[in-house]
Amino acid sequence: MTATGGWFAIAVPAALLGAASFGMASAVQQRATKQVPSIRTLNPRLLLELVRKPIWLASVGTVIVGLSLQVVALAYGPLMLVQPLLVTSVLFAALHAAWLAHRKLDRIVVLGALGCMSGLAAFLLLARPAGGDETIEPQAIPLAVLLGVITVMCLLAASRFPGEIRVIALALATGVIYGVTAALMKVVASQFRAGGFVEPFQHWVLYAVCLVGPCGFLLSQNAFQQGKLISPALAVITTVDPLVGVAIGIGWFGETVVSTPAVLWGQAVAAVAIIGGIVLLTHRGEALRREIENNESIGNGGTVTWG
Repeated sequence: MTATGGWFAIAVPAALLGAASFGMASAVQQRATKQVPSIRTLNPRLLLELVRKPIWLASVGTVIVGLSLQVVALAYGPLMLVQPLLVTSVLFAALHAAWLAHRKLDRIVVLGALGCMSGLAAFLLLARPAGGDETIEPQAIPLAVLLGVITVMCLLAASRFPGEIRVIALALATGVIYGVTAALMKVVASQFRAGGFVEPFQHWVLYAVCLVGPCGFLLSQNAFQQGKLISPALAVITTVDPLVGVAIGIGWFGETVVSTPAVLWGQAVAAVAIIGGIVLLTHRGEALRREIENNESIGNGGTVTWG
């Protein structure tokens, strides 16, 4: 099988099936978070409440399936192909959430999700990150501090502002943490390949993954619980995650990207598409939140769109 044949025969179906798994799991998780008491951000009690829900436990299994399919897709296809396809999880999530709620799928939500997906695809295609190694050197500290500051600022914004702004802030923090976790897992994988099963336990990176990873997952559940719609939060998470990965690849691992003036202009346009998609999802999400709440208050939610 040729490389291109592997892309289309294995990588594309695996990525799309993985995205469908992520989307379905996210929609179910968001629905489950509405069935438990609202709990403060990063309070582990939220997970203790959710673990009592069989449907939520099943969704975790679906996430594992999605991760496995993502690994298969990345094994046969390049990152610039697989990551944009994984962003289609936003569309799958919106479709599944609409089906669960017996509501119509909102076209503007779909448009915003497509904006995020196309912008991410263009950005990765233009950047074409390559090279580097899986070792974290002292020069990684400035970017690590910057990502930490962004995460803290997002958490502060989430505690200060209500509505969709809070949801987006939580989702942005989740995306940052997911991106960091993926980078750390890449280092752990390289240590395993180099020294066997015992090697990762002799370094701090594995223990950082065990700390940071669950925090990201808990934040994602907080974001799902706070939002009326699944699409805005999931779009931010799935878009920010790979973008942080590219930044870490350059800042931590010494990867290189194409940086000609034409490419930089193209990346700027791609960034506008991503930001525009997120803004559109946020604005539409807030409008639909008010519409849903008004219909719920009068006991008539059947005509509201969903996403």
